[in-house]
Amino acid sequence: MNFFIRLNIIKKSILFCLVLVLLQPLEAKKVIIKMATLAPEGTEWHGLLVELGQKWEKVTDGDVRLRIYPGGVVGDERDMIRKMRIGQIQGAAISNEGMTEINPYFSSFYMPLLYQSYDEVDFVRDQLSNDLYAQTEKNGFKLLAMVDVGWAYWFSSEPIFTPKDLKKNKIFIWAGDYKSAQLYEKHGYQPIPLAMTDVLSGLQTGLITSIGFNPMYALSQQLFGIADNMLDMKWGNLTAAIIVDLRAWNRIDKKNQILMMEVANEIGKGFQEKNRYESDKAVGVMQEYGLKVNQLSPDQFNEWKSLIDIMTPDFRGTVIDEKAFDRLMEIRKEMDSN
Repeated sequence: MNFFIRLNIIKKSILFCLVLVLLQPLEAKKVIIKMATLAPEGTEWHGLLVELGQKWEKVTDGDVRLRIYPGGVVGDERDMIRKMRIGQIQGAAISNEGMTEINPYFSSFYMPLLYQSYDEVDFVRDQLSNDLYAQTEKNGFKLLAMVDVGWAYWFSSEPIFTPKDLKKNKIFIWAGDYKSAQLYEKHGYQPIPLAMTDVLSGLQTGLITSIGFNPMYALSQQLFGIADNMLDMKWGNLTAAIIVDLRAWNRIDKKNQILMMEVANEIGKGFQEKNRYESDKAVGVMQEYGLKVNQLSPDQFNEWKSLIDIMTPDFRGTVIDEKAFDRLMEIRKEMDSN
């Protein structure tokens, strides 16, 4: 009798162990993606990530959850890339500044005055689409969505109308962007490297006096209270992307990957369509609180174009990757011929 009791206990133990083994893969499917961004809480970009997380959790039945770290608490965008590589976080929503650390083709969006309409931005992005997506994945990251977050304009504490005016300013550049610093210095400008989170204090103390960025950021961070002049000239297009470390992505079930990509594309397109018209509203709000929008004469605009013509050869292999630059010049010829 004791033998059969012991045998029954052994059978139950084996069955229990088998159940545990079978349950382990189900637990392994649960993935938490820690995602960082410079966007402060309450901004449109942060709201996009909140919506993304909610929909991911819904379509994956809770298998994938998004934990957001906003406002630069993880550091600047280069810090985010580094922390993804060592596994401290698994995702980031970053601008082309951070994306160039992963994929040099994102440096194509740095070219000043190249883009003056969203049609031109879309044309270049379409032409570079394969390079932007494939190269990012080759380097260990999954590109889930890519959108523009507005035009970069010069905001400054004193009016800027010409390149000579800009030379009098201390210009913000991203900390760690040594190539841009060298390029500006070569042409007689005063670049000041700073972490993005230090821009407001930099303006308050006079460490910097101008920044090229989009109106929505200037409004959300109240930069216009100090840099209360905006030059009405589209200096460049700011492109942003949502990425996930490929190791974390590959832990997600294939079916869920497809659903998550669909959600990211849907939200990204909706955000872009809305955001392209929000910048003008942001400028209007700032004007109500004292922002001065300075218009250029045709001669003054030609001075800026002449500056870029002089600087263009120096962009190749420095601020813009050589292959990306050559491809961009080919696309530019196509744009000019259309």
